[in-house]
Parts: sequence; C-alpha cells; structure tokens
Amino acid sequence: MSDNTQETKSGLQISSFEKNIDGKEASLFILTNKNGAELTISNYGARIVSLMVPDKDGNLVDVVTGHNSIDEYLESEEPYFGAVCGRTANRIAKGEFTLDEVDYTLAINNGPNSLHGGIKGFNAVVWDARQIGKDTLRLKYLSVDGEEGFPGNLTVIVTYTLTDNNWVKIEYEATTDKATLINLTNHSYFNLSGAGDASVADHILTIKAENYLPTDETAIPYGAPATVKDTPMDFTSPQPIGSRIGEEFEQLIWARGYDHTYVLDKKENAFDFAVKCFSPKTGIQMEVFTDQPGVQLYTGNWMTGNFEGKNGQRYPAQSAVCFETQHYPDSIHNPDYPSIILRPGEKFESKTIFKFSVQN
Repeated sequence: MSDNTQETKSGLQISSFEKNIDGKEASLFILTNKNGAELTISNYGARIVSLMVPDKDGNLVDVVTGHNSIDEYLESEEPYFGAVCGRTANRIAKGEFTLDEVDYTLAINNGPNSLHGGIKGFNAVVWDARQIGKDTLRLKYLSVDGEEGFPGNLTVIVTYTLTDNNWVKIEYEATTDKATLINLTNHSYFNLSGAGDASVADHILTIKAENYLPTDETAIPYGAPATVKDTPMDFTSPQPIGSRIGEEFEQLIWARGYDHTYVLDKKENAFDFAVKCFSPKTGIQMEVFTDQPGVQLYTGNWMTGNFEGKNGQRYPAQSAVCFETQHYPDSIHNPDYPSIILRPGEKFESKTIFKFSVQN
C-alpha cells in the first residue's frame, strides 16, 4: 500500500483510515487507471470510500458519499455507506428462518426485521486485503459458524477492479461447509453531480424492469411481483428520479421515497444491462450490469444531513441513490423467488459492473 502520508485525489488522508479493529488492521487502498480515475476502498466493510470519475469538462468528480476517516465510519449513522452487505443483504422477516428443518434466529435491527446481515454484518468487520497491481483489490473474510445467527463457516472473496474504460467491476465468491443463506451486494450511495450535491431528483433514470416487489410497511415483500405500468414505480423509459417521488402512492409513502426491489427483465443468471442513470449537471452517466435477478432502488430517504461527510459535505434525504444488485428480500420465506441457499460443495459467484461515461 502507498505511504500513509499520501492524500487521495478526493482529498482523503490515508493515515486517517488506519486503525486496529478487533485485532485486525484497517487501511485505505487506492486503485487507479490510465485515465486518472481513482477508486479508494477501505477493508473495513470492504467499502468504496471515494470514486473519482471525469465529467463532461474532463474534471474528476467524486460520485459516492462517505466519511473522512475510519473513526467516522465506526460511529456513522449511515453504517452501510459503500459497504458490502451480508451474509444476507436486505431484509429477513422477523429475523427468523428455517433451513433443513432447523430453526435459526437473527438480530432484529430494522423495525421487526433483520437487515443486511444483522448487528455486525460484513459492513462492520475488517477484511483481509491484497492489492494486485494498480487496478485490482481482493478482499477475503471468513464468517464463522453461528456468526450473527447464520449457520456454516462461510468464506467470502470480493474483488474490485477499476478498468481503463472507467468501469468498476465487483466480483463475489463464496463457499460454505454447512447449508446457509447468502445474498451479497454493494451499498454505495451515488450522486453523479458530485457527492454533497443537494439532490438526485434531476438524475435521469432507466431500469430494465417491468415489475417490482411491493412491500408492507416494514419493507417486506408481499410475495408476487407487480407491474410498474401506470405507477410512479415505472422507469422502463428515462424519467427524472424526483418527478414522481412525492406522489400519494402507498409504496412511496411508506418508504419515504423509493426503497424497492425491481425484478430485472433478463434470463436467470444472465449477465445483462439493468440500470442507466445520468446527471444533467456533470454529464456523468452510469450503467449497471449484473447477473443478479434484482436491483434495490434506494433514494437515501432516511439520510438526515446531520453530520459532515467527506470534505465538509452534508447528505440530506434523497441526496444520493443506491443500486443494490442482489437476490430478492426475504427470499428464504418465498419459494417462488430465486434461491439464496448455499450448500457445501457449491460455489456462489456473482458479478456487477458500474460503467461510467460522459454524455453531453
């Protein structure tokens, strides 16, 4: 890793991200490409801390929210900023499930449900990290049997690559010695006008999904998908994120905005286009490609702006948007959903790519 006195292009001090946590060393790693783009990653939570990509004028813009130091992440009211969430991203109803006739109980940390792996999910642990050249970082974590209530020793590897065409590639692998659940995602909060910009309402969004999963008031899906047609959930054609977010529509009222899984229109396990998002201010466009069956659209509805993030920025509600590629919430209770069960001898593999470009 680079000298800890170094400052990143986003203005972060590497030394501010170095700390011993639970007996393991947290650090900040810097990935670069030939275009001068820069991706910084902390092995605390395997999280993206900053992402500098060029705008329409050729200036580098940091397009993800985050903090100035590891201490701020440890105390953050937004613990998922940029992190890998697991063992199970999203929610499990009532924090309980049955697998192979054995009952398991998880922490309740989101209303009556379990969210993003529990109290100390993958976002809140230090991963082993190995940088491979200037553009790739490999992170590994062993989640032991019983951790956060989940069965099996689960070995997880996440590989980040910043390519020379300004793509951020995230590859996931996992194996287990006992049947368990797995649903991994990256929880970066994007603002393509630059982190700290007041709103993503003007971002133009397209999602390749004719159906979504309506939820109850606690964000647990009812089960069957519903059509987006003739509702404010419809992004099959390009729409500003904020154009209908305030409508008197039950799903939007309950969630204070968008916080829903979209059922992607693609073949099962196929790696395909999912999302396109564009900022008219900077001209920065992001396309999301994934092999996952769904993407959770979350518009940062619970962000408060109460704290200072990177470089004195504040992040009020709906000042960022998340595209969490994943399996569906509460899949273990819905036999019709794609399975999130991983068994010994199997290998979980997944890939998501965020492709950045400029449109004038």
